[in-house]
Amino acid sequence: MSITSRKILVTCALPYANGSIHIGHMLEHIQADIWVRYQRMRGHEVWFISSDDAHGTAVMLRSKDSGISEKQLIKNIHKEHKIDFMNFNISYDNYHNTHSIENLFLVRKIFSSLNNKKLLNKKKIIQFYDNKEKIFLPDRFIKGTCPVCYQENQYGDICELCGSIYEPIDLIDSISVISGTSPILKETEHLYFNLPAFSEMLNKWIYSGVLEGSIIKKTEEWLKSGLKTWCISRDAPYFGFKIPNCLNKYFYVWLDAPIGYISSFKNLCLKNKNLNFNEFWNVNSKCELYHFIGKDIIYFHTLFWPAILEASSFRKPNGIFVHGHLTFNGLKLSKSKGYLIKASNWLECFDSDSLRYYYASKLTNNINDIEMNLDDFVYKINSDIVNKLVNLASRSASFINKYFNGYLSDELDDYNLYNSFANTKKKIENFFENRKFSAIVQSSMNLLDIANQYINEKKPWTIQKNIEKNNKLHMICTMGINLFRIIMIFLKPILPILSKKTEFFLISSLVWNDIHKPLLSQKIKDFPRLYERINSDQILKLLKLSN
Repeated sequence: MSITSRKILVTCALPYANGSIHIGHMLEHIQADIWVRYQRMRGHEVWFISSDDAHGTAVMLRSKDSGISEKQLIKNIHKEHKIDFMNFNISYDNYHNTHSIENLFLVRKIFSSLNNKKLLNKKKIIQFYDNKEKIFLPDRFIKGTCPVCYQENQYGDICELCGSIYEPIDLIDSISVISGTSPILKETEHLYFNLPAFSEMLNKWIYSGVLEGSIIKKTEEWLKSGLKTWCISRDAPYFGFKIPNCLNKYFYVWLDAPIGYISSFKNLCLKNKNLNFNEFWNVNSKCELYHFIGKDIIYFHTLFWPAILEASSFRKPNGIFVHGHLTFNGLKLSKSKGYLIKASNWLECFDSDSLRYYYASKLTNNINDIEMNLDDFVYKINSDIVNKLVNLASRSASFINKYFNGYLSDELDDYNLYNSFANTKKKIENFFENRKFSAIVQSSMNLLDIANQYINEKKPWTIQKNIEKNNKLHMICTMGINLFRIIMIFLKPILPILSKKTEFFLISSLVWNDIHKPLLSQKIKDFPRLYERINSDQILKLLKLSN
């Protein structure tokens, strides 16, 4: 049965351009990539984009420490990030950066729209100032105790423990992250966006199907507590876009960063003349737009961002998909806290499929944190991929190649069993659509248990001794290959490297709509080593590199 083709634009949150990609970042990009690859397998038109978040105080300070200009720093980081995503098979159509001509144009256009609609107001405020470094402190460069739950070592904008939003001056026992000194209070003037003007719109929008239950509940709490005007400017010194007609003022990174979603697609349209920018971003667009984000930036994406889009007459997203953090030994992996495993270090020890599979085995559509346990990782890869998945193909292919010149039989041994596997397609489709990847992995492992049990019960190694049962042996082993093929079709969005090797081995593409068509009467290649076991030496190497 044919399905109606959809036009879909998918984004990931923008990695900050002040350091390397770590495996905590990679969780989101892998999650989104699996979903994108599945949608493409179904025949939909999918465009997948992201961008480096290239502005802010952190970039300015990092460039100073590195002895290079901000522009050179973000150029170097952008190149490194693109290589990391490519090596993890993240299938971006465009990976841009926010310090671009497209982003500058769009930021100024949106700023002009907000200004013309009188949604911006100047306000004099008291702000923390590092008297030693002579710089006003952005919220992420102040740490102290949360004024709500009293958790220590929290940033100046949001508590990572209780999720409370507050002003930097509300922090208790504040310290400058830059100098380690206690900041002073100093008067300055900033531009504020009238976010409360959009309360009614946002109260309706959050119930439109764009958010899931737990995210709606959290957003409701913020709305009920009353929205506050939002500061969209920062004082010099700062690396970013200057605000027109405002001396020594720059656009706050949380204004120009989400606009990076639009500018990255604009850049893609300039490179692909068949793409229509307005078709995807016009306020009446029929195309679908989805943002994948972490739970620490819900506020910006469910309140601030849709209000900006509404105010500037751009379309709003159809869905905001939120995931939890990655923890390692119970701690959140964090570049700013210096606790991380770099993506490039991972690839010095393992292939990218291993991390993709491990994440998929734990990913659901809720915002629970995911714990990375290296013992569990080793067990899961060796047990699931090597012992179950690859072994099923190996034990069947060896007989096909040895006794039947590499050709599959004309018939299957058990069509009822084959159809029972193929008929799980609808369930797997539902899991993919709703991002229940752990359920896909579990269902695939259940099928593999049945398939391997089938081979065990049929005992092809005993049948080979009886020349009269050669036809039966042929059909049993062809059956094993076909059950392996169905499961590999299900796992193709998760395991792109293994999928390519499988397609080479089967001399046949893994196509979603071919699940009900068994592979018969055709040649396969000699069985290759599809996957290697993971050993303790690789784990020790990773830990050494990470330390």
